[in-house]
Amino acid sequence: MKLRKTTAFIFACTVFFSIAGCGENSDSRENEIRVYTSFFGARGNDISDNNEIRQIIAEKTGAMCKETWLKEQEDLNTVFSDMMISNKYPDFIVPDSNNCRKLVTAGVFIPLDNYWDKYPNIKNFYSESEWNRVRSDDGHIYNIPLFSSCYQHDTETIHNDEAFWIQVKVLEWAGYPEIKTLDEYFNLIEEYIETNPKADDGEDYIGYEILANDTYFFSLDNPPMFLDGYPNDGNCIVDPETRIAYDYNLSPTAEKWFRKLNEEYKKGIIDPECFVLTSDQYYKKLSEGHILGIVDQNWNFNNAVQNLPSDCSYIPLSVTIDEKIQGQYHSITAFNDSTGLGITKSCTDIEGALQFLNDLLSPEILNLRFWGVEGVDYEVDKTGLFYHTEEQAERWRDKDYARKHICLYNYFPYYFGMNQDGINAYCPSVQPSEFYKTRPEDVRKCFDAYGVNTYVEMLNQASENPPWYPMWSYSPAENTSASEACQQIDHLKHQYLPRIVMSDNFDDMWAEYNKEYEKIDSQAYFDDLTAEVERRCKIAGQ
Repeated sequence: MKLRKTTAFIFACTVFFSIAGCGENSDSRENEIRVYTSFFGARGNDISDNNEIRQIIAEKTGAMCKETWLKEQEDLNTVFSDMMISNKYPDFIVPDSNNCRKLVTAGVFIPLDNYWDKYPNIKNFYSESEWNRVRSDDGHIYNIPLFSSCYQHDTETIHNDEAFWIQVKVLEWAGYPEIKTLDEYFNLIEEYIETNPKADDGEDYIGYEILANDTYFFSLDNPPMFLDGYPNDGNCIVDPETRIAYDYNLSPTAEKWFRKLNEEYKKGIIDPECFVLTSDQYYKKLSEGHILGIVDQNWNFNNAVQNLPSDCSYIPLSVTIDEKIQGQYHSITAFNDSTGLGITKSCTDIEGALQFLNDLLSPEILNLRFWGVEGVDYEVDKTGLFYHTEEQAERWRDKDYARKHICLYNYFPYYFGMNQDGINAYCPSVQPSEFYKTRPEDVRKCFDAYGVNTYVEMLNQASENPPWYPMWSYSPAENTSASEACQQIDHLKHQYLPRIVMSDNFDDMWAEYNKEYEKIDSQAYFDDLTAEVERRCKIAGQ
């Protein structure tokens, strides 16, 4: 008998507790629960100390982890500096890329590959060529890259990356037109504001917003890469034929992009405050619902727009500089070898920690992490397809329910793509049969108009990533001509690009920027990127 009510949860837990643990060492653990500690260098949501699924996982694996996230007022570099000074670490750490290198060099992480023959789920999480990409100079592997393993094929329904975004009400007002080019995108926003200058609350619409502070500058400086039809390699484009990394900062498309921003700024379409906004101020403005268009990574702005009316939902568009160019905004899960989860030298039970990671990758525990408890959080039809009842779907989206019940362990390894059963997607949000029916009516109407069922289908069909992708995961070695050039380029762009957008004389300011840029030995940086492309291709055997 399947359980359909939350009140049946205690019985469901009893059933789960009676099942043998999923790890090979579970029988020897008896009822002792090992508790590990962790720190993740990212913002995250705390769960209840008595989280129900975490407790089920603990009973089945003999272990649990208390997760600690970067707090709002904390500086990430300071946190890691303090750890290194004290020489005391939690059992698991996920650092950012810069601190990852420092921690590896300082000997903070244990070499995972010394142990993993006993833990096949970890060893098989990536291919040999992928693991080779994260080997240190000493030949060992110290971190498990996250968010980089796709099982079978891409199943994403939400485009979590960069795109030209526009509120759905603008598309509906215009009759759901095909928007392919940069000019068409801004023309639509201009026409909408001309007819609808104010929102329902009487506030003026902001046609286009830009986040361009020190941390998030990509919304301003890397659209030329996408506009020319390339995927997100970060600070360069890579010719797929020659495998040479090229600079796009002074390209003809870059000039057209910044000229267009300059024109729209002068017209008042772009927020005049954009270049003095902090991240928090940017998110606040988005949360008010008056911003019609942005270029941003969905993972960066999505939390800020969760409570907007459905007609303010943002739809991704594949905008290019010429309608003949095919955009490449959506890519399958990128392999990010710059950082990952590591076990520290402070861990007193390394093999137990590895067994915990191994167990978290078992099919049974993956289902618990991302689907929950069968009969409580989801049902299974005769074909093996998982689905939500209306009540279950509503509960799964409830923040209070999530805090006390759902345990994703989302900064521990897991697979994107398909579930291990080959029938379902790895989580409810990318289950095709579940996704469309959970969208607001305004979004469903938009999807129907364009003949799609997901946000991803508004963009390109993702193909297999080339072996070097993504180049944004690479940084040149410190104290080299390449790193010096990279820093000089970054500094110059921060100094000039906002001024170019706001300039009364675009041509003169663009010429000045070009002149200053040419003083930098930029080729040293791009030669270094090309060498990294070649290295990655060689590792991949291509």
